[in-house]
Amino acid sequence: MIHTEICDLLGIEYPIFQGGMAWVSDASLAGAVSNAGGLGIIAGMNSNGEQLREQIRKIREITNKPYGVNVMLMSPYADEVAQVVVEEKVPVVVTGAGLPSKYIKTWVENGLKVVPVVPSVAIARMCERMGACAVVAEGGESGGHVGDLTTMALTPQVVDAVKIPVLAAGGIGDGRGVAAALMLGAKGVQVGTRFLVATECTIHENYKQRVLKAKDIDTIVTGRRLGHPVRGLKSPVTRRMQDLEYSADFTAEEFEKMGVGAMRKAAREGDEQNGSFMCGQIAGLVNKEQPAAEIIREMFAQAEELLKGAAQWVR
Repeated sequence: MIHTEICDLLGIEYPIFQGGMAWVSDASLAGAVSNAGGLGIIAGMNSNGEQLREQIRKIREITNKPYGVNVMLMSPYADEVAQVVVEEKVPVVVTGAGLPSKYIKTWVENGLKVVPVVPSVAIARMCERMGACAVVAEGGESGGHVGDLTTMALTPQVVDAVKIPVLAAGGIGDGRGVAAALMLGAKGVQVGTRFLVATECTIHENYKQRVLKAKDIDTIVTGRRLGHPVRGLKSPVTRRMQDLEYSADFTAEEFEKMGVGAMRKAAREGDEQNGSFMCGQIAGLVNKEQPAAEIIREMFAQAEELLKGAAQWVR
């Protein structure tokens, strides 16, 4: 069985995080992943403190195993959320959309393990100096907010740059991706898109069906002109956003207005005209809905066989 130092550090069975996806990663999905031996992560997104506290208390009814909360640092409620994770003694905090410098000292002093998602070597080093216990190196193949570097290029460079464990994210949807990440020096993986079709994922059925039907070229990135690129499935709203982004009439205000509430409309209402369906480039690998536990078991069984078999190529 694949067991790395990230398992010992966080008390999990499999070295896998479930991505903290906005309007997707609630207590139901996160609890199922934690029960299966991974680290389930609740998405803090733009929740206020009390909304997040409700989800934290729900996950404790589902599992007694380690779990995490993703704190989106650009959220207007970031200060509230940062305090709630301390009050609720959340085992692991995963951060995104910025540097956790404002909060990390308090979190670490209160015994929380902090794992920032990073898009570059420089930011990984900064997070290590701040007190992070690990980092997630996320490539641009992932869904949601993305950077410029690919997972294949970013992961080994971050591994070489820091002493703390590194997890790889972006473009990982089966055991081949897990094996590749470990060969690049990562101690684990973070997976988002594959869990969109977990049985315990509560997104709208329209969203699940779009992911299941997606092909390799069916994602699109919008928002590069604003410096906040986001990857999702091609849809009427993302096509309109891309048209506006590269038109002479572009204004940031109009562009941002078009995207307001689009992720919620996709995940909770299944609105195929006005919804933004966050999804990574591995959508073409996702072909069936399964319980989270089966996804994890199959992924790591395949990775283990591949890693064992790699020895045949060595002479």
